[in-house]
Amino acid sequence: MVVVVLTLVRWAGDGDGDGVGVGEGPAGFEQELVDRFLLAGLGAGISDRSLAEDRSVLFDFLRFAGRRVWSVRAQDVDGWLAWLRGERHLARSTVYDRANTIARFYDFLTARYQSEIHVRTGCGVVQPVDEFNRPRHAGYGLVRVPPTCVEVAGLFEGWRQALPGARKYLPAARNYVVASLWRRVGLRLNESVMLDVGDWRPDLGAFGKLHVRYGKGSQGRGPRARLVPGIDGVDVLLGWWLAEVRPHFPGDHTDPRAPMFPGERRTAGGRVGAYALRAGLAGAVERFVPAWSGRLSPHGLRHFCASSLYGRGVDLKAIQELLGHEWLATTTRYIHVRAEHIEHAWVQANARVAGRLGEGRGC
Repeated sequence: MVVVVLTLVRWAGDGDGDGVGVGEGPAGFEQELVDRFLLAGLGAGISDRSLAEDRSVLFDFLRFAGRRVWSVRAQDVDGWLAWLRGERHLARSTVYDRANTIARFYDFLTARYQSEIHVRTGCGVVQPVDEFNRPRHAGYGLVRVPPTCVEVAGLFEGWRQALPGARKYLPAARNYVVASLWRRVGLRLNESVMLDVGDWRPDLGAFGKLHVRYGKGSQGRGPRARLVPGIDGVDVLLGWWLAEVRPHFPGDHTDPRAPMFPGERRTAGGRVGAYALRAGLAGAVERFVPAWSGRLSPHGLRHFCASSLYGRGVDLKAIQELLGHEWLATTTRYIHVRAEHIEHAWVQANARVAGRLGEGRGC
């Protein structure tokens, strides 16, 4: 895989600006800089897939700019980002990620090879992604307001009571259990799909633990595993699932490597797909809390989990570990609905004012 990543597709060209050519001179030096950037990422543990995507983005940008790496300026990025939005109609999140790739590449060049580039080309490298053209994160400024505790309780109570009469009981029960993991311990959709039977360890801790092997990693560094305790009734739920329901699905339910949540086809062992789980939640929402129809997603239940736990007094650091966030700042965006520091400050300030008035001092 390393060979595949570093065997880069070189553009045909004669080295005069028509594209990246093969061989020595400016084209060869430019190609070497890109190779060094990818090799550094490989050393940092970034996956081959992410490195291939980085390579593709860099080539796409340089082709658009029509300049050598060391000649690029902020105006080139301005035009490229406008083109991605206006002509290619890419999503905000995609444009954000591609701009970050260019920014990381130029951070790399200025930190490691600024002097060498100046000696060999006579040019100084500048960071072309600056405070003026850097796209904001796709979710920046968006406030996710999850359903109330009453609404979520109504959703899952109605869903649970409807299970015995479901036309397809097994997939209905599976969808209910997976959605309960999103609600109670904040698992991500893909983390749920990738669970195996052996990932539930009832012998660990007071409530048992789920070994989440495919947690979301940062910047393409591959899965970030964690242990999730079976709190909030998850231990009872998984005990019921594995003993009463999972054995009726196809495949060997005693194999620890078998999918925790399989598909419904009567063939050995495939995993349930993300689409089936999303559809299961959407159907239940439309039936039991129609006011949230089309608005409540698996990630929305993850936000509800964080907000609910914080409202019940769970420490912010504990919620961070439960959700698998690398940064505490990410977790704080999940609990904004329950964060009442402004209200508390207001109450305290008014109490101080009332105290001063009681002493006859006034404002």
